[in-house]
Amino acid sequence: MKLGIISDTHDNMPKIARAVELFNEEKVDLVLHAGDFISPITANEFAHLEAPLVGVFGNNDGDRLYLTERFKGIGKLYPDYHEFTVDGKHGVLMHEPKFIDALVRSGLYALVIYGHTHEIDIREDKTTVINPGEACGWLTGRATVVILNTETMQPQLINL
Repeated sequence: MKLGIISDTHDNMPKIARAVELFNEEKVDLVLHAGDFISPITANEFAHLEAPLVGVFGNNDGDRLYLTERFKGIGKLYPDYHEFTVDGKHGVLMHEPKFIDALVRSGLYALVIYGHTHEIDIREDKTTVINPGEACGWLTGRATVVILNTETMQPQLINL
């Protein structure tokens, strides 16, 4: 299975459009968004995804009710965190990096995905940890996403 991993889009509509285009070109099976969509208008671009989206809210997502409404038919948005299983591998998706090291040490997850810091963090070990950096590019000047093949558990960082 191919996962498209994205975070911190912060209303950068051209970068969201590019990420959606890339995920469609790569034929990802599922897109995981680690929070900070910001405005419900982002649904306009995410609606072009050919794969379902699962996301969590970030600390800057203000109108969560309307975001949830706008993303109906595109995907499901969760408060705080979301546990999932893909290809028999248990994972957790969150925005803020709370207890990342403890989650890794617990051995409960094959995959831990987070956002919030706007900084790329990719650790490949028994537990794969991924922060894809910021898709918006506002803070670092670098807009990035990750594609992960769950069979090999090898993440590919891609510049938008």
